[in-house]
Amino acid sequence: MTANGWLQILVFLLAVFLITKPLGAFMARVFNRERTWLDPVMRPMERILYRLTGVDESHEMDWKEYALALLLFSGVSMILLYVLQRVQQWAWLPWNPQKLAGVPPALAFNTAASFTTNTNWQNYVPETTMSYLTQMVGLAYHNWVSAAAGMALAIAFIRGIARREQKTIGNFWVDMVRGTLWILAPLCLVGALLLVSQGVVQNLKPYDTVQLIDPYQTPQLGSDGKPVNGPDGKPVMQTVSQHVIAQGPTASQEIIKELGTNGGGFFNANSAHPFENPTPFTNFLEMFCIFAIPSALTYTLGKMTGSPRHGWAVWAAMALLFLAGVSTAYWAEARGNPLLTSAAQHSSPHPASALQSEVNLEGKEVRFGVVNSALFATVTTDTSCGAINSMHDSFTPLGGMVPLINLMLSEVIFGGVGAGMYGMLVFVILSVFIAGLMVGRTPEYLGKKIEAYDVKMAMLVVLIFPLVILVFTAISVLYNFGSSSMANAGPHGFSEVLYAFTSAVANNGSAFGGLSGNTLWYNTSLGIAMLLGRFMMILPMLAIAGNLAGKKQTPATLGTFPVTGPLFTVLLIGVVVILGALTFFPALSLGPILEHLLMQAGKTF
Repeated sequence: MTANGWLQILVFLLAVFLITKPLGAFMARVFNRERTWLDPVMRPMERILYRLTGVDESHEMDWKEYALALLLFSGVSMILLYVLQRVQQWAWLPWNPQKLAGVPPALAFNTAASFTTNTNWQNYVPETTMSYLTQMVGLAYHNWVSAAAGMALAIAFIRGIARREQKTIGNFWVDMVRGTLWILAPLCLVGALLLVSQGVVQNLKPYDTVQLIDPYQTPQLGSDGKPVNGPDGKPVMQTVSQHVIAQGPTASQEIIKELGTNGGGFFNANSAHPFENPTPFTNFLEMFCIFAIPSALTYTLGKMTGSPRHGWAVWAAMALLFLAGVSTAYWAEARGNPLLTSAAQHSSPHPASALQSEVNLEGKEVRFGVVNSALFATVTTDTSCGAINSMHDSFTPLGGMVPLINLMLSEVIFGGVGAGMYGMLVFVILSVFIAGLMVGRTPEYLGKKIEAYDVKMAMLVVLIFPLVILVFTAISVLYNFGSSSMANAGPHGFSEVLYAFTSAVANNGSAFGGLSGNTLWYNTSLGIAMLLGRFMMILPMLAIAGNLAGKKQTPATLGTFPVTGPLFTVLLIGVVVILGALTFFPALSLGPILEHLLMQAGKTF
């Protein structure tokens, strides 16, 4: 750990803090349908879209109609993406210069569920599986609309808090269109041009094939991706004398994958690939884009509810949880594996403190180093992004536990675009309820009484999340169809499976890379987990929003628990951490905690 490393982390958080108010205020104006400087361009486009689709922009929806619109839109979009993957090899379809085959059914289902739910889990190698048409029209389209849908849901929840004695919480179609046109489109245009200026690829050319100066031997792989063994039981080797350089429309997909907290890479190496993330500036820009909108939504919350201090209190809770996570990850990765450090000491004249950072670069890009690998891993799992610039599977047990815990906290540490905000608001409801119990009076939140119905719906959200994760994890490690995909034995193999289902239900999409997920079981079960993690948690959340919108606002009294100060921030952090710790501590004990203790005893997996 170095002063330079800490400075980079603090500068990043400062940049996020500085964008929060201006972007959050702009978003409040957009969703309140107040005039903005983009209206002369975007308003005519918005009207055209409504005429073409038959949307009545003046129509308001109650929570049930809002939820139905979301479900229908997501269902149709998912079916279309599934079909596109299956038929991408048809000769009359454009943008398939590599003549890539159609995607198998189970994988196509998993991918369609993944991108529809803003998860972007990838059980495939993008550059050898998906045509340019599928990448741009299918996957990138879902990057846009799933992010816009998440924003719309967060705004609907905020409206439910802000409105008084009303039955409606807005119009789903209007919210999604305005989020796309006013917020995502301009930011993506500027961001994509910045990425191109740094060397991120953007073209529709066929892949290039180059001759290698120094051919090499590599094991031949079968259709399952595993080495093929010869009669003598040894891997069959093949000589590689050529290399295919994949390329394509990368920058346009890269920027929306970060701004929309999607995470699906154009290349298999994701943001570790130099065509996606070539320079220190692009690395900082991509991390900044991941946090920008989720952070700004806290100010939007304060602005739309008339309590800016409450918005900042929520932001402070998120920021402190982020700092706790990144500090732990940075410490663990800078400290390294003591077994490797001890071995290196016998062959190097450098002091142990220097060796710790030198030997712990396995799974990391040298151009990013330890601090930016730990920072990126924390940022991407604090949100529902899932983009990676290093392999979380290669982190030390405690370093890898930080991304896992971030996911287990329902990704409310800034969280996904929209999803983080409405997830955190569920914890706010529970925090206010607990505060009310402690002072012996009916809980209130910004003038609205929190009653049994609200708490029941909030607890339904909290209980669905671990139930799906732990049930699927248990089945996968107990039966061969799940355990056979684990690349590692012992607690690390368990962590691979636990991480996979936690990432799926949290709609994140990052993975411990040791798990082979492209099987019938994992394609199907992970796809179902993603759908449950997205939609089964949205329905009770919208029910809370609808119920709050219909309530009267009561004036604050001396007994009202304030939600604008440090005490509320501390309580909110405590509720988030305790609920996560109580639910998942046994599973963490069997995985990264046990692996850490065994590593200290000299055993690795």
